[in-house]
Amino acid sequence: MGDDHPMDLTLRPAVPADVETLHRFVVELAATEEFPGEVTARPDDLAAALFGSEPMAAAIVAEIGGVPAGFALYYPTYSTIVGRSGIHVEDLFVADEFRGAGIGQQLLARLAELAVARGGRLEWWVLRTNEPALRFYRRLAARGLDEIEVMRLDGDALGALANMAN
Repeated sequence: MGDDHPMDLTLRPAVPADVETLHRFVVELAATEEFPGEVTARPDDLAAALFGSEPMAAAIVAEIGGVPAGFALYYPTYSTIVGRSGIHVEDLFVADEFRGAGIGQQLLARLAELAVARGGRLEWWVLRTNEPALRFYRRLAARGLDEIEVMRLDGDALGALANMAN
Protein backbone atom coordinates (compact mmCIF):
# COMPACT_ATOMS: atom_id res chain seq x y z
CA MET A 1 0.00 0.00 0.00
CA GLY A 2 2.40 2.69 1.22
CA ASP A 3 0.17 5.78 1.06
CA ASP A 4 -0.13 7.81 4.25
CA HIS A 5 -3.89 8.23 3.82
CA PRO A 6 -5.62 5.67 1.60
CA MET A 7 -8.38 7.36 -0.36
CA ASP A 8 -10.91 4.55 0.10
CA LEU A 9 -10.43 4.05 3.84
CA THR A 10 -13.67 3.74 5.78
CA LEU A 11 -13.87 3.54 9.57
CA ARG A 12 -17.18 2.32 10.93
CA PRO A 13 -18.61 0.80 14.09
CA ALA A 14 -18.52 -2.99 14.11
CA VAL A 15 -21.81 -4.80 13.52
CA PRO A 16 -22.74 -8.40 14.40
CA ALA A 17 -21.88 -9.56 10.87
CA ASP A 18 -18.24 -8.58 11.58
CA VAL A 19 -17.71 -11.05 14.44
CA GLU A 20 -16.04 -13.81 12.41
CA THR A 21 -13.68 -11.29 10.78
CA LEU A 22 -12.88 -9.67 14.12
CA HIS A 23 -12.16 -13.07 15.65
CA ARG A 24 -9.84 -13.92 12.74
CA PHE A 25 -8.06 -10.60 13.30
CA VAL A 26 -7.66 -11.38 17.03
CA VAL A 27 -6.04 -14.72 16.16
CA GLU A 28 -3.76 -12.99 13.60
CA LEU A 29 -2.86 -10.31 16.15
CA ALA A 30 -1.87 -12.93 18.73
CA ALA A 31 0.30 -14.69 16.13
CA THR A 32 1.89 -11.41 14.99
CA GLU A 33 2.75 -10.44 18.56
CA GLU A 34 3.97 -13.96 19.33
CA PHE A 35 1.55 -13.76 22.25
CA PRO A 36 2.53 -16.24 24.95
CA GLY A 37 -0.45 -18.57 25.00
CA GLU A 38 -3.35 -19.76 22.95
CA VAL A 39 -6.38 -17.72 21.90
CA THR A 40 -9.23 -19.46 23.70
CA ALA A 41 -11.89 -16.84 22.94
CA ARG A 42 -14.47 -18.00 20.41
CA PRO A 43 -16.47 -15.87 17.99
CA ASP A 44 -19.56 -16.20 20.20
CA ASP A 45 -17.55 -14.81 23.15
CA LEU A 46 -16.70 -11.78 21.04
CA ALA A 47 -20.32 -11.45 19.89
CA ALA A 48 -21.53 -11.44 23.51
CA ALA A 49 -18.92 -8.86 24.55
CA LEU A 50 -19.74 -6.50 21.69
CA PHE A 51 -23.43 -7.10 21.00
CA GLY A 52 -24.89 -9.00 23.96
CA SER A 53 -27.54 -7.75 26.35
CA GLU A 54 -24.85 -5.88 28.33
CA PRO A 55 -22.06 -4.99 25.87
CA MET A 56 -18.66 -4.67 27.56
CA ALA A 57 -16.73 -3.30 24.61
CA ALA A 58 -17.07 -1.74 21.17
CA ALA A 59 -15.06 -2.01 17.99
CA ILE A 60 -14.24 0.05 14.95
CA VAL A 61 -13.63 -1.72 11.66
CA ALA A 62 -11.28 -0.25 9.05
CA GLU A 63 -12.07 -1.12 5.46
CA ILE A 64 -10.23 -0.41 2.23
CA GLY A 65 -12.57 -0.57 -0.73
CA GLY A 66 -15.05 -2.55 1.36
CA VAL A 67 -12.44 -5.14 2.42
CA PRO A 68 -11.79 -5.44 6.17
CA ALA A 69 -8.24 -4.22 6.76
CA GLY A 70 -8.06 -3.88 10.54
CA PHE A 71 -9.88 -3.01 13.71
CA ALA A 72 -9.69 -1.44 17.13
CA LEU A 73 -11.53 -2.95 20.07
CA TYR A 74 -11.98 -0.75 23.12
CA TYR A 75 -13.91 -0.32 26.33
CA PRO A 76 -14.60 2.55 28.73
CA THR A 77 -12.43 3.31 31.72
CA TYR A 78 -12.92 5.67 34.61
CA SER A 79 -10.33 7.66 36.51
CA THR A 80 -11.14 8.79 40.03
CA ILE A 81 -8.18 11.18 39.74
CA VAL A 82 -9.43 13.10 36.71
CA GLY A 83 -13.10 12.31 37.35
CA ARG A 84 -13.71 11.39 33.74
CA SER A 85 -14.35 8.41 31.53
CA GLY A 86 -11.58 7.38 29.18
CA ILE A 87 -10.90 4.60 26.72
CA HIS A 88 -8.76 1.49 27.00
CA VAL A 89 -7.71 0.03 23.66
CA GLU A 90 -7.74 -3.73 24.06
CA ASP A 91 -6.73 -4.57 20.50
CA LEU A 92 -5.42 -2.55 17.55
CA PHE A 93 -4.65 -4.55 14.44
CA VAL A 94 -4.01 -3.93 10.75
CA ALA A 95 -3.65 -6.91 8.42
CA ASP A 96 -0.18 -7.36 6.93
CA GLU A 97 -1.21 -6.45 3.39
CA PHE A 98 -2.58 -3.09 4.56
CA ARG A 99 0.23 -2.02 6.90
CA GLY A 100 2.08 1.21 6.18
CA ALA A 101 -1.01 2.93 4.82
CA GLY A 102 -1.82 4.95 7.94
CA ILE A 103 -4.76 2.77 8.98
CA GLY A 104 -3.50 2.17 12.53
CA GLN A 105 -2.97 5.88 13.02
CA GLN A 106 -6.48 6.63 11.73
CA LEU A 107 -8.00 4.05 14.08
CA LEU A 108 -6.14 5.58 17.04
CA ALA A 109 -7.11 9.08 15.90
CA ARG A 110 -10.79 8.06 15.94
CA LEU A 111 -10.38 6.64 19.46
CA ALA A 112 -8.55 9.80 20.53
CA GLU A 113 -11.51 11.81 19.24
CA LEU A 114 -13.85 9.73 21.43
CA ALA A 115 -11.55 10.11 24.46
CA VAL A 116 -11.37 13.89 24.00
CA ALA A 117 -15.17 14.04 23.81
CA ARG A 118 -15.34 12.19 27.15
CA GLY A 119 -12.72 14.48 28.69
CA GLY A 120 -10.58 11.49 29.57
CA ARG A 121 -7.53 9.58 28.45
CA LEU A 122 -6.65 7.00 25.82
CA GLU A 123 -4.63 4.10 27.20
CA TRP A 124 -3.48 0.66 26.09
CA TRP A 125 -1.00 -2.06 26.89
CA VAL A 126 1.71 -3.22 24.51
CA LEU A 127 4.02 -6.19 24.85
CA ARG A 128 7.57 -5.05 25.57
CA THR A 129 8.73 -7.44 22.86
CA ASN A 130 6.58 -5.78 20.17
CA GLU A 131 9.22 -3.31 18.96
CA PRO A 132 7.40 -2.27 15.75
CA ALA A 133 4.33 -1.30 17.78
CA LEU A 134 6.42 0.52 20.38
CA ARG A 135 8.14 2.55 17.64
CA PHE A 136 4.77 3.38 16.06
CA TYR A 137 3.27 4.53 19.36
CA ARG A 138 6.33 6.61 20.24
CA ARG A 139 6.07 8.39 16.87
CA LEU A 140 2.58 9.45 17.99
CA ALA A 141 4.10 10.86 21.22
CA ALA A 142 2.59 8.10 23.39
CA ARG A 143 4.57 7.48 26.55
CA GLY A 144 5.12 4.45 28.72
CA LEU A 145 4.00 4.66 32.32
CA ASP A 146 6.88 3.77 34.59
CA GLU A 147 4.78 4.49 37.67
CA ILE A 148 2.29 1.67 36.97
CA GLU A 149 2.81 -2.08 37.13
CA VAL A 150 0.13 -4.20 35.46
CA MET A 151 -0.98 -6.91 37.88
CA ARG A 152 -3.00 -10.04 37.12
CA LEU A 153 -4.68 -12.82 39.07
CA ASP A 154 -5.86 -15.85 37.12
CA GLY A 155 -6.11 -19.61 37.34
CA ASP A 156 -5.47 -21.18 40.74
CA ALA A 157 -4.36 -17.90 42.36
CA LEU A 158 -7.62 -16.23 41.33
CA GLY A 159 -9.64 -19.17 42.61
CA ALA A 160 -7.75 -19.20 45.91
CA LEU A 161 -8.45 -15.52 46.53
CA ALA A 162 -12.10 -15.93 45.54
CA ASN A 163 -12.39 -18.73 48.08
CA MET A 164 -11.34 -16.26 50.81
CA ALA A 165 -14.53 -14.22 50.28
CA ASN A 166 -17.13 -14.58 53.01
